[in-house]
Amino acid sequence: MAIERMPITKEVLTSARERLGYTQEALARKRSEFKSIADWESGVSKPTYRQLELLAKDLWVPVAIFFFPEPPQFPEIEKSFRTIGSQQFAEIPPRIRLLLHKARAFQIGLSELNDGQNPARPMITRKLAFSLSDSAADMAAQVRAMLDVSLDEQFDWPDEDTALKAWRKAFYRVGVTVFKDAFREERYCGFSLYDDEFPLIYVNNSNTKTRQIFTIFHELAHLLFKTSGIDTDYVFQHPLPDDKQQIEATCNRLAAEILVPFDALTAEVHQQHATKALAETLARKFSVSREVVFRKFLDRGLVSAATYEAAKNEWDSQDKARRGNGGGNFYRTRIAYLGEEYIGLALKRYYQDRIDEEELADYLAIKPKQIEQLEDTLLEASR
Repeated sequence: MAIERMPITKEVLTSARERLGYTQEALARKRSEFKSIADWESGVSKPTYRQLELLAKDLWVPVAIFFFPEPPQFPEIEKSFRTIGSQQFAEIPPRIRLLLHKARAFQIGLSELNDGQNPARPMITRKLAFSLSDSAADMAAQVRAMLDVSLDEQFDWPDEDTALKAWRKAFYRVGVTVFKDAFREERYCGFSLYDDEFPLIYVNNSNTKTRQIFTIFHELAHLLFKTSGIDTDYVFQHPLPDDKQQIEATCNRLAAEILVPFDALTAEVHQQHATKALAETLARKFSVSREVVFRKFLDRGLVSAATYEAAKNEWDSQDKARRGNGGGNFYRTRIAYLGEEYIGLALKRYYQDRIDEEELADYLAIKPKQIEQLEDTLLEASR
């Protein structure tokens, strides 16, 4: 019996592949089922339906799209990034591009579940408006006031995991939703997608919790400057222009000042020697990385650049060894990725009979049969 081949539109396949930055060779290496990708795009042969399903999964498009008479107009996400030009965007790996499109899907989901209006009032991205010339201390004070998290509360958090969850809830209260995922690209720590109504932040769950905390504040700074952003250690082959590098530096400075305010750090140091041991002690108290504190020491002239770099390299090596390797309980992982607030919102709409089971599963990016166990796990975690 002959295997049925699908009469796809080859131009649609090419468009979907290029949207995520895959070359034909790279996609062929991704799965053995894609070894004939060049022939499919040239029209020499056609894929089976099973191969088409795998393509749809890996290229983050519906199967039906391959039968369209011409390529659809995919949203150009890169246009919302003012700090990255087209040359730099072209260097972003396919995995990160896929996550950008997943993030856009969650952004649409947030809009649909909330009838197009962010329930947070006021929204931090509307209430606050900054320029690069503003004082980092002044900006940070305004952000902390809106987040409504005191230093005493911050100091009371027992560990980094508690701190990350608390900050995430604070962001949600002011209209910014934080999602997580395994980026599988260690140089990429997170990104943000700006939107007037539903700005969101996406974080690399493989990073240490303190790195994730810094990333969400770096990306919040991007959103407050009314732009999407990418937090990465990758050095682009085409360097960023000076003005865009200035935005990145300002976002780093603002994130550090929000998490470790100047006056609070001054009070904690109080004539002590700026050592690595002190940085470690203060990092635990502020629930930040040791590097954030030591960078503050450097900026205030308390340590030399050489001392800072040596400590940073040492801590980077230690942090790489601490990074999560994935695995664990599937349902707890989904809760960590999507966040309790987003899952709770979707479940609420389901029990209000505003969405059905299939739609709920789509919003949660799981199978319908997994809904009950996910809800049970969520209830258990909230006790």
